[in-house]
Amino acid sequence: MTGFATSLPSPLLVTGGAGFIGANFVHRAIVSGARVITLDALNYAGNRASLASLDGNPNHTFVQGSITDRALVDRLLSRHRPHAVVNFAAETHVDRSIDDPSPFVETNLLGTFTLLDAARAHRRELRSAEAESFRLLHVSTDEVYGSIAEGRFTENSPFQPSSPYAATKAGADALVLAYHRTYGLPTLITNGCNSYGPYQFPEKLVPLVILNCLAETPVPLYGDGAHVREWLHASDHCAAIAAVLAQGRPGETYNVSGSVQCTNREIITAICAIFDKLRPRAGGKLHAELIVNVADRPGHDRRYAIDSAKLTDEIGWRPEITLPAGLEETVRWYVANAAWWRETHRRYRGQRLGLGRVVEP
Repeated sequence: MTGFATSLPSPLLVTGGAGFIGANFVHRAIVSGARVITLDALNYAGNRASLASLDGNPNHTFVQGSITDRALVDRLLSRHRPHAVVNFAAETHVDRSIDDPSPFVETNLLGTFTLLDAARAHRRELRSAEAESFRLLHVSTDEVYGSIAEGRFTENSPFQPSSPYAATKAGADALVLAYHRTYGLPTLITNGCNSYGPYQFPEKLVPLVILNCLAETPVPLYGDGAHVREWLHASDHCAAIAAVLAQGRPGETYNVSGSVQCTNREIITAICAIFDKLRPRAGGKLHAELIVNVADRPGHDRRYAIDSAKLTDEIGWRPEITLPAGLEETVRWYVANAAWWRETHRRYRGQRLGLGRVVEP
């Protein structure tokens, strides 16, 4: 576990800190010496176990609750007087947004509005020096830009969301920008590419493939598997967020990408090859033989690609973990942390997860 290259504001309110990227960020923030207040609703993607090792740490306070609860957010801001807020709180899975968009509208749009308005009121109560240094960083996604056949999206590209999830994130980004332009709230936005690593909910592609390979059950692949994504390890993603929080210009958006493009078939095949090395199947069978094609999902974007030159040029961030090394590290983490994902399976037994997978007893 490593910290960050730059100092973080402290105390720090982290919303959605029991989710995937949020939990990775909280752990690294604590290691770096920051005092962190974590707020998380603990819905399907928030896992209290992801922060269990911090229980009893005097620099970490966990509060269960939603960013849609204005009274709770106001109390936390008043009591802890954070120097910055990092908002990871969001409903994030495209398939779930297609099945039922309403929670995405509530959390991603109304929740972000509630947090912004509470932060605006909080900043008015701070002393002038504290108000000047206060920051709110909103963590978003490359999916707000939609699909691109060639080239890369920049921070000036128009929003073209394809799913209810992406649309609500685009709306939240617009609110964040509006609160800076209208009220002068010092906001920052990061739009990140696909990430992978520890603590990721098992319905997402990388952990789903890992756990299905572990169980030697079919590994589903949408459509022809030629959908292209960029991949970034969670540790590098968190380092980028920390760098933007410390050095970014208020009112600006920064794309975060490792610039490593793979098709979904390639990423799945790479994970299968890691399993062939670490846990060979009986009879010389290959894990890639578990791959099965399933019907494509509605509105499935063909290719994402974003340009993070602004982040590199202005702040100096660059990813450090290569995709092969990061994937193998992630496989080893899931193998070594079976208790974590088994608890997730216990909580969601019998429920549909992404790609049509169902958690069984």
